[in-house]
Amino acid sequence: MQTLTLNNGVEMPVLGLGVFQTPPDETRAAVTAALDLGYRHIDTAAAYGNEREVGQAIRESAVPREDIFVETKIWISDYGYDETLHGFDKSAAKLGVDRIDLLILHQALPSDFDKTLAAYRALEKLLADGKVRAIGVSNFMVDHLTALLDATSVVPAVNQLEIHPYFQQRAVLGFDDRHGILNQAWSPIGGITFYPGYGEDRRSVLDDPAVTRIAEAHGKSPAQVLLRWGLQQGRSVIPKSTKRHRIAENIDVFDFELTADELKALDGLETGRRGGPEPENVTLADFGRAIPEA
Repeated sequence: MQTLTLNNGVEMPVLGLGVFQTPPDETRAAVTAALDLGYRHIDTAAAYGNEREVGQAIRESAVPREDIFVETKIWISDYGYDETLHGFDKSAAKLGVDRIDLLILHQALPSDFDKTLAAYRALEKLLADGKVRAIGVSNFMVDHLTALLDATSVVPAVNQLEIHPYFQQRAVLGFDDRHGILNQAWSPIGGITFYPGYGEDRRSVLDDPAVTRIAEAHGKSPAQVLLRWGLQQGRSVIPKSTKRHRIAENIDVFDFELTADELKALDGLETGRRGGPEPENVTLADFGRAIPEA
């Protein structure tokens, strides 16, 4: 597995398994399959409700814990300094680990950004205390990042974003690049995961003729082409699946390269249409949910 070096020197496997919307009773088997197939990076979140099952699969695996990069997220309901410190305790206990490799804030909370800043300062404390190896954010836009950098001392190691050829967020990617923040793509295959109430009429990029043509030229699947597109642009990708053959397919992307013309063709598929909720619309009233104790 290839790795990327985060801005604090920590090595992170470039490709991981995501478990968003993976039911708890399917999560354990999916993570077990991924580890068997060579994955060494698992991405989960407190709000996914499956951290416990991720931890069970890791403990039962023959792969040593120190070889597995575990990433999870604090949900907005646990923002605030003390609340976020406790959010770490809940996640670590459910995962069954003493230290989390990468802990990130799941969303900005624009309606109460002071609470977002307090949550990030708690991440800085956890980093300083050695309870996490790296910290970051998810779904932060340029204005959120600018405000965060102005008010805190540790530059996020990662910004996890919706990134696929139909929605590329180039302004955010460019800001991250300039500040040494690694871009990590959730929904890197696009058209796979749909948030309730968002993007139901969105086309799947997997079916786009430009993608299928490139896939045929390389003897690869459309999903593999989309993952390769992200990898060749220096991003981390965390595709999700519960099917062993798809999990195997998604890691089989290191034996081919897209040409410059193919990359350009995929870059040209931008639609500007987001699949998830608008970050500015995320509020506790609409998206808050209690995260259970461990």
